[in-house]
Amino acid sequence: MTTPSDPSDLQALPEQPRDQQERLQFQRFTNDHAVDLGWRIVALARERELVITVDIRRHSHQLFHVALPGTTPDNDSWIERKVRVVNRFNESSFLVGRRLVLAGRSVDIAHGLDPLLYAAHGGSLPMTVRDVGVVGTVTVSRLPQADDHALVVEALTSLLGIEPVG
Repeated sequence: MTTPSDPSDLQALPEQPRDQQERLQFQRFTNDHAVDLGWRIVALARERELVITVDIRRHSHQLFHVALPGTTPDNDSWIERKVRVVNRFNESSFLVGRRLVLAGRSVDIAHGLDPLLYAAHGGSLPMTVRDVGVVGTVTVSRLPQADDHALVVEALTSLLGIEPVG
């Protein structure tokens, strides 16, 4: 579950999430997939004693949402803001955010988006169906952004039965 966090590693970051998104695709995505994925994330969090909120959606339909003890409504707000980034760019909120950091810009300056509505911080990934495209989002909130992102990647990798992604 390691993701570079040192500023000197920023150059490598945009490739890693892009490669992950290519590999972490479903053949089809059902409500049962959402529930299974959500409980996998919750199980990992409980095993590691992490305090998180998890949210999974197909388009605007919320299929799974759990707020573990210790979370607050603020985490729901962060989820909304991260989901908007994924829906706008069809890429993970982490990838969008890392690109902005590399460019020395922010979401409001680079794209004219209100930072109170859009958060280009790690933790939200697109749910992609191969040969269809993005059909939803899976989001974790409360950990440092690289850890939010890595937790989702770990659960997706497990659910899809593929080798761990970088």
